[in-house]
Amino acid sequence: VGLAAWLLVLGVGGEAARLRRARALEAARLREEEERRRAGEERLRIARDLHDVVAHSISVINVQANVGLHLLDDEPGQARRSLTAIRDVSREALSELRGILDLLRNPEDAAERSPAPGLARLPELLERARAAGLQVAADIDDGTLPAAVDLAVYRIVQEALTNVLRHAGATRVEVAVRRRGSEVTVTVADDGRGRRGKPGGGRGITGMTERAASLGGRLEVRDAPRGGVVLHAVLPVDGQAEEAP
Repeated sequence: VGLAAWLLVLGVGGEAARLRRARALEAARLREEEERRRAGEERLRIARDLHDVVAHSISVINVQANVGLHLLDDEPGQARRSLTAIRDVSREALSELRGILDLLRNPEDAAERSPAPGLARLPELLERARAAGLQVAADIDDGTLPAAVDLAVYRIVQEALTNVLRHAGATRVEVAVRRRGSEVTVTVADDGRGRRGKPGGGRGITGMTERAASLGGRLEVRDAPRGGVVLHAVLPVDGQAEEAP
């Protein structure tokens, strides 16, 4: 009986040790998967930011360079303004790119040195679109938004204006950002040629849709009944949006 009791104790102890090891291995595996998931999400977020900064800046620079070359001989004053716009846009793009690179090197220090763009900088964005030849009508509510939502609003408007400049052939665009209770809506409508007969949205629209979805929101792009394209996004300003990185 004594021997059997000792064997039972040893067996139970060995099984308990095996279960502890199994649980430790499973916890380590779950932590590793979670770290990989977060790293993947962070890479995707940085890729979206790089796309937004580079695509928008290059589009504006391209438009202004064409205007400057066209008017260089006949209207040197307007050509000078185009060159000034190119200088300002390229300077801001370099600043944002440096901020993204600093974020990769040292996230905490970069966050202190390079505050992310948001509602406060939308007027600059709209002014660049006007300088590129678009008539811009804006209706933007003032207020404070969670940092992730504030950045998302700016990037969505930035990418939408980039698409208008590059693809729409539009002369006028209307931008509206409105806070309604626990949601903020972003609408960008142009009078261009629309998307009919064209293949589905490229990386820009995909990136905007992913950005909205990551905050628990939604985004759609559709042809307007009288021509042009309407982009409409709805983002929550509490709950999941506040917890987003």
